[in-house]
Amino acid sequence: MVPVFFVYFSVVSILAGILTVALRNPVHCGLALLALLLHVAGLFVLLNAEFLFAVQVIVYAGAILVLYLFVLMLLNLKSEERYLHTKYAVLLFAGVAICGELVLLVLRSPFAGARGDAPSSAILKDGDSYAVGIKMFSEYLLPFEIVGVFLLGAIIGAIVLAKTPTAADAEGE
Repeated sequence: MVPVFFVYFSVVSILAGILTVALRNPVHCGLALLALLLHVAGLFVLLNAEFLFAVQVIVYAGAILVLYLFVLMLLNLKSEERYLHTKYAVLLFAGVAICGELVLLVLRSPFAGARGDAPSSAILKDGDSYAVGIKMFSEYLLPFEIVGVFLLGAIIGAIVLAKTPTAADAEGE
């Protein structure tokens, strides 16, 4: 059953990644990016990396994507019509050809299907996310808060830069 989910998550991730850069509307690109991030989180679940799954969903699919959409709405970008030129078709064909050759190389590899044992130190134990939380909020509390202040400054800077001058602002200068 795991290979079926792996194929599903990987195919949808690839398609969502292509849609993220190919769609015309920036909001639709953001939604495709959300689908991509959620399906990558699904791949983390298949790897038994629940902590990375939670970080992927909360930090990337939650906070970063909301910040991205906030900036898009704030800047009020008009979606300009972009047409698919022949160079994009050639690049798409080259990308598909390269991916196909990589699949052939992996399938013909002498190590295809071989399984290896993970070292015991790489296996996550129960309570590892608790240990990471304790370490992050004790030893690394100051850098954690500094990053929060930097992000707040970036948001304020984006608001100041995106503000369009009004007639009252022009009279005050």
